[in-house]
Amino acid sequence: MLHIFYSRLRIEEKTLFKAAESMGVNVDFRDVGDFVWPSDFSAVNGGVALCRLISQTQNIALTQLLESKGVRVINPSETVLLCGDKIATAAALDVAGVPQPDWRIAASPDSAVKAAESLGYPVVFKPAAGSWGRLLAKVDSRESCEAIAEHKAQMGPAHSIYYIQKYVEKSGFDIRAVMIGGKTVTLMKRCSEHWITNTARGGSPEPYPMDDELQNLLEWTASVIGGDFLAVDVFKTPEGYVINEVNGQPEFHGSMAATGIDVGRLMIEYAVKLCDSIK
Repeated sequence: MLHIFYSRLRIEEKTLFKAAESMGVNVDFRDVGDFVWPSDFSAVNGGVALCRLISQTQNIALTQLLESKGVRVINPSETVLLCGDKIATAAALDVAGVPQPDWRIAASPDSAVKAAESLGYPVVFKPAAGSWGRLLAKVDSRESCEAIAEHKAQMGPAHSIYYIQKYVEKSGFDIRAVMIGGKTVTLMKRCSEHWITNTARGGSPEPYPMDDELQNLLEWTASVIGGDFLAVDVFKTPEGYVINEVNGQPEFHGSMAATGIDVGRLMIEYAVKLCDSIK
């Protein structure tokens, strides 16, 4: 049995529903707003679930509950937890030797300024958790760095650890790969005159050609992060490609618009094969 849980019917969830319907796949498609655990769920070992909740906290909780009942979740909880923490992701990539922009971690406003100056301006302050390009700050000077660090110190426990990344000049675009089962299914670039190129912030999606260097890097990254369904953000630099972030709960409407590839159908096909393999 295939279960799909969602908290908002975005384009992605509608695409998954449409794909399952057109393929004749029986899916328990459920809004968690009407859901109480465990009375509203009957699971058996061998079931497969896609958790498409917008809230990271809700997504992790439901994933772990489903796994406790023997359900195989796309993505597993360890992948959801890893991708939901940019610091943990950076550390995992670092240990594996995967190239990424230089980065620092600090635990106070003073050490954040020290860390930024060790990287050299400009730098980017990022929240450890978050998506859609929110709460990013490009910092070009010590004065700005001191202000940003002090402001973050007042924003609560979630911002008490500073993740600072060396700014990468990316010529007006970054690259996003959507990966299913460790293989790239769509590849696009997101273009913008703004330094933040996320499509959620107005970036324009266009197809991007694959080459051997990029393919090897993406497959290497997927092997380090694990999971079934990832979006990997990449910068192209004069020295080669580097991994910026890995998203374990990807939106994919921009990738579909850029490439014409039905990611929803590919995801349902993958989930059905997974169901068949664990029966």
